[in-house]
Parts: sequence; C-alpha cells; structure tokens
Amino acid sequence: MKAAVCIDAHQHFWRYDVVRDQWITDDMAALRRNFMPADLQPHLQAGNIDGSVAVQADPSEKETGFLLALAEANPFVRGVVGWVDLCADRLSDRLEYYASFQRLKGFRHLVQGEAPGFLSRPEFLAGVAALARYQFTYDLLIYSHQLTEAIAFVDRVPNQRIVIDHLAKPPIRAGAFDTWVHDLTQLAEREHVHCKLSGWSTEADWAAWKPDDIQRYLDVALAQFGPRRLMYGSDWPVCLLASSYDRQLRTVEQVIDRLSPTEKESIMGANAIQFYNL
Repeated sequence: MKAAVCIDAHQHFWRYDVVRDQWITDDMAALRRNFMPADLQPHLQAGNIDGSVAVQADPSEKETGFLLALAEANPFVRGVVGWVDLCADRLSDRLEYYASFQRLKGFRHLVQGEAPGFLSRPEFLAGVAALARYQFTYDLLIYSHQLTEAIAFVDRVPNQRIVIDHLAKPPIRAGAFDTWVHDLTQLAEREHVHCKLSGWSTEADWAAWKPDDIQRYLDVALAQFGPRRLMYGSDWPVCLLASSYDRQLRTVEQVIDRLSPTEKESIMGANAIQFYNL
C-alpha cells in the first residue's frame, strides 16, 4: 500500500473559449477543447496521485472563481493558485476577501508575457510583498532569459514564499544549457524560493524528446534546490502537446529514483503540502 500522499502541484482546467484562449495557437490545436476535473481524475488515479493544485491560465478574477468552484465540487483539487491584480490600488481589499476561501493558496501572474522591467515595478513588488500578510504563496512564471530579473525580484521580497514554475522554461529544444544553469543556480541560493519539476516536456522537441534529453535539466534542479525545495507538477493538459500524463510522470520518477524514500516522498507530495498548506 502506498504510504505517502502524492500531489500534482501544477495543473490547469478550462472551458475552451476561442476569443479568450488565443494563446492556444494552431500548433496547439489539441488543447482547443474543455479540460475539466473528470478528465484529469483518471490520470491521477492511474499514477497513484492523491490530489492536485489547480493553477490559473487566464489573468482574471473570473478564472479564480471558476477554479475555486471546481475545487469545492471536487475534493481531489486540494488547492488553487488564482489570479488577482497585484498592481491594483485596493489590492488589500481583494486579498482580505480571498482570505476567506480555504482552498485558495496563492496567486500567479503571467510574467513570461510582460516586457523587461516588469518584475521591478514598485506597485508589483508591493503587491507580491502583501501576499505574505495573508499567508498566500506566489508562483513565478518566467522564461529562462528572465532569470536575471527574477533574482533581483526575489531579493526584494525576502519574506514571500515563491515557487518557480516549469524550471523557468529552459531552452531544451535548442539544447542551450550553460546560461540557464548559471542563472538558476544563483536563484536557488535564495532559501525562500522553491521550484516545480513541471513543464519541461513542452520546452523540448514535442515529437522526438527522450528521457536522456531531459535528465540533465532535472538533475540541475535537484542539485541546486535539493529534495526539500522541489515539487512534482504535470502541467496537464499542456503537457499533452508533448507527452502523455503517464510518460511525463514516469520520467520524473525515474530521475529521482536514486533518492531515499523520504526524499522522493518530499518531491512527490510532502513539499507541495507544506508549501501550499494543503
């Protein structure tokens, strides 16, 4: 019998909207449909995953409400990372409101789409710093070329729990490695920063990636953050562009197989439970 609690710390739901979801381009046509809890649950059951964290995909408070309603109706969705305007003048009022929702664990902004300098905007920094007062977490979604800015950013919010989504999207498809390693290593020196072993398959060659292409990137994350600050995430359904749920899960499990049972349990669930207070 499986003793530890396993958590998929990064997945999404949506009812596809052709206008809202223009980020789903023609080469991502497989994602142009609804993805709901009933679609995810069989994958979790097959992978012996006990629960998940649903992460926003649309920058709106409507999205936050949508995910909270799904979590309320589906107990396996143990937490929600929503969206709120972190630059808003009356942000404290919104955070006060959201503090009453037990399953709302944190927030995310789509920084990967912002212009250079966004992470140093005073109003954004103030907004992220305000999250700690309500015990909310912050998911940092960036590309690898934004890591230098991210280092300065996390230094300005030292009391905020932060997790890096998708390994900061390393350029696996291009085979680039050294600059990403250098910058991620510096970021990992900040103890309040964690990292998700998620999203890597769609940064590789969707049709032709092999576990060997991925391992060195996951190994770097493991070496720099250690088993105590890493958590597994599928990035379902986006991962389906490049992998089945089972294949991406087994790839992570193979990479961490050399670790002790306690270390594996940390990455596969315990860290997410602690970080998100699930």
